[in-house]
Amino acid sequence: MKDNFEKSVDLVLQSEGKFVDDPQDQGGATNLGVTLKAWSEYVNRPVGVQEIKDLTPLMVKPFYKRKYWNPAGCEIYPKGVDYAVFDFAVNSGVRRAVITLQKAVGADPDGVLGSITQALIKQANPLELLDKFTEEKKKFYQGLNQARFEKGWLNRVATVQTYAEKMIQNA
Repeated sequence: MKDNFEKSVDLVLQSEGKFVDDPQDQGGATNLGVTLKAWSEYVNRPVGVQEIKDLTPLMVKPFYKRKYWNPAGCEIYPKGVDYAVFDFAVNSGVRRAVITLQKAVGADPDGVLGSITQALIKQANPLELLDKFTEEKKKFYQGLNQARFEKGWLNRVATVQTYAEKMIQNA
């Protein structure tokens, strides 16, 4: 399967946007979707807010591949589904993304991308899988009961759905 990482990460970076430091966001100082804590862990040293402000897309792409794309198993998914899972992993964590995908495909939602889950993904119609995955994401966000962020999350879900459908149709 052709690697869809570059297109997917470019779309994620569009969704994540530039530098923000919202006191009501648990992530704190964030740029291009990368939090101060996550970048510190990635570079294996403490970093300051200015270093987060100075991040560029070129700098963060390897971070996204190592911390989200690879651990979420995106390389084995159909084009489009890979992007949707990756985007959700970035926004809600790798384990949550895998569990959500497992629910969508009818596997035991244990957060482990095992052989049964992989077989069910391969057997699934990509558009139907994407629709089910999207519905599970909506349920997750609505269940968080965070009205301040919910509209933005659901808008992102709809945007991801649109781009992922196009990827599937053009695969």
